[in-house]
Amino acid sequence: MNAAVEVSPYVSRRERLFAAIGDNVAILPTAPELARNRDTDFLYRHDSYFYYLTGFREPQSVLVVLGGAERKAILFCREKNQEREIWDGFRYGPDAAREIFAFDEAYPIEKLEELLPEYLKNRGTLYAPLAMGTTHASAFEAMLNKAIISVRNMSRAGFSAPDSLVDVYKVVDEMRLIKDPHEIAIMRRSAEIASLAHTRAMRTARPNQYEYQVEAEIAHEFIRHGARTPAYNHIVASGPNACVLHYNDSSRQMKDGDLLLIDSGCEYEGYASDITRTFPVNGKFTGPQKDVYEAVLKAQYACMDVLKAGQPFHKYHDVATESLAQSMLDLGLLKGSLAQVLEEKTYMQFYMHRAGHWIGMDVHDAGAYRINGESQTLRAGMVVTNEPGLYIRPAENVPEHFWNIGVRIEDDVLITSNGNENLTIKTPKTVAEVEAACVR
Repeated sequence: MNAAVEVSPYVSRRERLFAAIGDNVAILPTAPELARNRDTDFLYRHDSYFYYLTGFREPQSVLVVLGGAERKAILFCREKNQEREIWDGFRYGPDAAREIFAFDEAYPIEKLEELLPEYLKNRGTLYAPLAMGTTHASAFEAMLNKAIISVRNMSRAGFSAPDSLVDVYKVVDEMRLIKDPHEIAIMRRSAEIASLAHTRAMRTARPNQYEYQVEAEIAHEFIRHGARTPAYNHIVASGPNACVLHYNDSSRQMKDGDLLLIDSGCEYEGYASDITRTFPVNGKFTGPQKDVYEAVLKAQYACMDVLKAGQPFHKYHDVATESLAQSMLDLGLLKGSLAQVLEEKTYMQFYMHRAGHWIGMDVHDAGAYRINGESQTLRAGMVVTNEPGLYIRPAENVPEHFWNIGVRIEDDVLITSNGNENLTIKTPKTVAEVEAACVR
């Protein structure tokens, strides 16, 4: 139970949804509970869209927003049940949820199907999730269809059902792109915890350890600071594994002379952090490792310079690509002119992903990257990752001293009115900072 809930941000977001839907109706369910095996569930995680508008974390919950003259936010949730609370823990119940989370009305979840047709009467548009893609979604969509048919059958009584369906997620996406002060404060803390975890990994990693032992140190730091889960599967990738973008097996025994690439962020109070650092397991970069690392760091700094309000989102990817391509030429990884390398995209042998993404409640957060084919414009309050990298796998055209060097450097960056703020700035990043952090 959260005894002190700060509800004003959620009320404010619901006000924005009222304005967006006009006289219509919006319905958003939270995520289902998911079985891990037999009679054991995964640790529950709410739906981000639902939580963004409610602050309510319990499963089996649905938000109904009625626009127009009624103007009501209605929660459907589990009833109080002393026996189930003995087994599974605290439940708010409709009455307490209505009062604490500032809903206009709240009812037991079992009443949703009964009341839903009433909410749909004479509403031109229904805002609901589209293409949720789960068994839970199928059941929810079936309930909506049943309610719509029920209202259509009342046509002789003067009632009409919605004749238009709009994806409510698309409406909320635009809202979620701009983080409010409440969100930014939580994201700063999430970033700070993740930074502590990466610093701990640098301090504790040793040759001959297994990757999973370093992963354990990261998880320990997350949990001891109140972030019970990672925001995504840990990537703890040593030696050749650092050249696998989404490696998460964590089973290799690390060797003296390896680089260790760690891409790991925590989820704190519903918000993700996302940090990548690469460091030598023995605490000291070799010459080729340092050369590649400095090339990636140079590109990351160049990206930081263009992450500003008013710039197109995709500009920093172009900046990263050009910087890295030039470095590939300088290191002898590629041949030709810079213009030729960029036009023929030969750089993709070593750099094949984008320079970053939105981040917020989800590590790859909601929001469009392009609008009508044009790059989204960065605005104050947006948060992005900045993560160029180089991944040099063994190949005939690659000097052997670069084989199996994989480097990525990633920070979380808040766009501000006068530039940007690096939320993960406390994580060691320069060669000197990284080697100092590795001192045992």
